[in-house]
Amino acid sequence: MKGRVLVTGGLGYIGSHTAVELLAQGYEVLLVDNLSNTRASVLDGIEAISGKRPEWLQIDLADPAACRSALEGQHLDGIIHFAAYKAVGESVQEPLKYYQNNLGSLMNLLDYVSQHPSCGFIFSSSCTVYGQADRLPITEDAPVKAAESPYGNTKQIGEEIIREVAVARGLRTIALRYFNPIGAHASARIGELPLGVPQNLVPFITQSAAGLRGPLSVYGNDYPTEDGTAVRDYIHVVDLAQAHIMALERLLAQQNEEALEVFNLGTGKGSSVLEVIHAFERATGASLSWDFAPRRAGDITAAYADTQRASTVLGWTAKKSLDESMRDAWAWQMALGSDSH
Repeated sequence: MKGRVLVTGGLGYIGSHTAVELLAQGYEVLLVDNLSNTRASVLDGIEAISGKRPEWLQIDLADPAACRSALEGQHLDGIIHFAAYKAVGESVQEPLKYYQNNLGSLMNLLDYVSQHPSCGFIFSSSCTVYGQADRLPITEDAPVKAAESPYGNTKQIGEEIIREVAVARGLRTIALRYFNPIGAHASARIGELPLGVPQNLVPFITQSAAGLRGPLSVYGNDYPTEDGTAVRDYIHVVDLAQAHIMALERLLAQQNEEALEVFNLGTGKGSSVLEVIHAFERATGASLSWDFAPRRAGDITAAYADTQRASTVLGWTAKKSLDESMRDAWAWQMALGSDSH
């Protein structure tokens, strides 16, 4: 066994795929998830793929006493922290809820790591910290802009808290700034499981194509891009999960050069909303009805990653194509059937 790893938000979208990759690499995995945005049945999917059923604790990490009692006596070699509220719109309506949960859970976990400094800590961050970057592709040295939402701010403040605690306590930590995760495991046993109306483009596409939603709204066709629609860097969730393994191995080998290291995770290629729609239709043979709608407040024009640092330092690059991501997302939607709304 390579080591014991706690995955918070371990039954969520990225957490469940990362758990599968950890199990495949021989790690012992402990999951924590309070089911605020997922279902317990995801554990069955993880077991179906990996042949192992990881231990799962249903606790609220933002509750200091609950977090302390769950982690007391645990020997952990690493923590990968995904658990967070993540709906941008809701965060604008309920900022305190987001600060209390996202930052509270982070500080409670850092309290444990401060007492066990050999435990590596990986933070699930986001390209939202860059806002509309001055230059594309976006490097890790691009300035962090004023956040567009309380959600985005929890990622910025979270990174600052980690850096300060890591420096003060001699911790080994990494923040991974994701671009736009999409797709699902090739087995179609786990995938993105948005409860309610999806916030993200691809689950809305698959639900719309499956007849569970009306036509897709494409927000904005007057952006200064090739086809007028917004451009993002869409990365397959399995590629993303594998980057967490490489980051963890760097921390466990004590190879980190700073108390907090930061890496962008993307493909390095931007795709417009219309390109994503066409890729879906091409990859699946399904047809999609969509129409243009006004821009959404807070949406930026374009963001895609410079992935040189992750490639050089972690030895990681995204391998899966946009078409492959779309095929996997559609297979997952078909496996879910009408159970996804």
